[in-house]
Amino acid sequence: MSYADLRELRSALTTASDIAFSLDATPSGQETELLTDALRRALAAANALGAEHGATGCSEHPRGAVDPLYGDKDDPLPPGYGRCLLCNDRRRRAGAQRRGGR
Repeated sequence: MSYADLRELRSALTTASDIAFSLDATPSGQETELLTDALRRALAAANALGAEHGATGCSEHPRGAVDPLYGDKDDPLPPGYGRCLLCNDRRRRAGAQRRGGR
């Protein structure tokens, strides 16, 4: 659990609460959309609190980005690469340095 996830959860719940208490008997489509978005943010933040390795599956960068090439059948990642974009980028840079590239 990270403090950023907890802060995001609190922020999203506060926003959802503010919207919910300001609704009229017949809320507009925009109001319900804003409420739904705030609740989705709160749910995602709550799920992140319990996620040990996040979407990346990486213990070093659990909240990092997933490599967009992960699972791409047309342009697969080299063997040994995982889902973590940060680790894969580090591998790519190290490979380029070994080859004499920049």
